[in-house]
Amino acid sequence: MKNDPLWGRLSHIRLLVLDADGVLTSGGLYYGPNGSEYKVFDVKDGLGIKLLQKAGVEVAIISIKESLALKARARDLGIAHLIMGKENKRAEAKALRERLGFLKEEVMAVGDDLPDLGLFSEAGIKVAVPNGAVELKEAADLILTKEGGKGAVREVSEMILKAKGLWSQVVASMNLE
Repeated sequence: MKNDPLWGRLSHIRLLVLDADGVLTSGGLYYGPNGSEYKVFDVKDGLGIKLLQKAGVEVAIISIKESLALKARARDLGIAHLIMGKENKRAEAKALRERLGFLKEEVMAVGDDLPDLGLFSEAGIKVAVPNGAVELKEAADLILTKEGGKGAVREVSEMILKAKGLWSQVVASMNLE
């Protein structure tokens, strides 16, 4: 991938914008008998997010659905930019990008379904999970090898850190003796 023109663009990413259901999770919805909602998140995705944040990359989640489980996961990961319950993902992504002072070229968006086309309109690099909607994959600059909730976010996290030349430093920092 290092010879791919996309590789050089990855080094400029300062904001990673994620959809929730279908990206941070498999997209399955689990309900308990009292109507409480359960979601499964990938722990490796979480570490990837933490490593990006440690490297100075902002991470945001924009989801149409309100979710206490997502709110708890974002809190656990220290994600300051959690936007839920908003139908217009494009407007939310644009407002966030402008508030943070980033250019579109400094934003990567990861999605899985049609509403995420709005995220794509505010991103310089558009990424789809392999089981995403056909229209989203057609609009994407990159289709991941890992599915949502199964390492997709870790995959993009590693790509960004490697493109920035920080991966070996990150790996070395994990070898604490």
